[in-house]
Amino acid sequence: MYLAQLTIGLLLLAEAVPAKDLSPREIYEQVAPAVVMVMGYPASGTHGNGGTGSIVQSDGLVLTNAHVVIEGATDRPFPKLMVYLKPDRVSGDQRRDLSRGSKAHVVAYSQSLDLALLKLDEVTAPLPVVLLSDSETTHIGDRVVAIGHPEQGGLWTLTTGTISAEFDHFKGVPGKHVFQTEAGINRGNSGGPLLNQQARMVGVNTAIARMAADGMPIASISFSLKSAVAKQWLSQQNVFARNPATQAVVPATTAAAESSTPTSAQPPPAQPKAGGSASSSTNPATIVPSAPTRPYNLDHLVSEQSRAEADLENMMLEMRRRLKER
Repeated sequence: MYLAQLTIGLLLLAEAVPAKDLSPREIYEQVAPAVVMVMGYPASGTHGNGGTGSIVQSDGLVLTNAHVVIEGATDRPFPKLMVYLKPDRVSGDQRRDLSRGSKAHVVAYSQSLDLALLKLDEVTAPLPVVLLSDSETTHIGDRVVAIGHPEQGGLWTLTTGTISAEFDHFKGVPGKHVFQTEAGINRGNSGGPLLNQQARMVGVNTAIARMAADGMPIASISFSLKSAVAKQWLSQQNVFARNPATQAVVPATTAAAESSTPTSAQPPPAQPKAGGSASSSTNPATIVPSAPTRPYNLDHLVSEQSRAEADLENMMLEMRRRLKER
């Protein structure tokens, strides 16, 4: 009896002790393997879009921004999606760094909240995941880090900063609650995680502000959708991310994609002149032959990956044709 009471007491004491703050390096080493690069291509393969995502369930469910996977010309998800897993070491050689690719498809999306849920088509073993925290425990002044693929930077880049402000119903969209942060976020970071010092996701990086209406440059103003909003949306799709308290994985139920028309009375927030999404489908990539460069150019990288995927498909079709002729 005494031993049982002592055990319960120790467990309660452990829960009462606040989690240790991790260094940026420790956060990166723990979370980066669960951060992915997302690329979308239309059927023609002549334009594309790229961004970042977080694996939220070990069977290959990825949370990202809707604008990363929505084709601007059709206002629907790209028919071709590729998700790239992090290599053991990011070298700057894009062929090597993006060698672990898997096709994926959209499970659900919301343009009003700018959220999308993807499912990898080829998962042979459980994947590492990003744990979602309760964003209501995060406050102005708290330190945060972001992991993503900022254009003109490197793949799987780490940036640090603090929470600068909070906004409810951002740009008039009901329920769209965001953090403003000074953590470095640029085009290519869209859909990636904003993490607290316990390596838990408190936001989904969504938008940036870089120029005022009068043309004055703006620095260190970026916006992340609060994780509480993302968790509620995932729950509405019958999908639940891993619970940090239990470390349990709840099986996902495939949900139909929402209508491309936002459910709120307000129109989807237009990208302001003073900013824009960190990865915007209004600026599509065009196929331009170019050698991989470091730092990378998002449009060229998406174009080259799109062309590589098209070449592979054409090669497979040609092989099947020759086999039939024998």
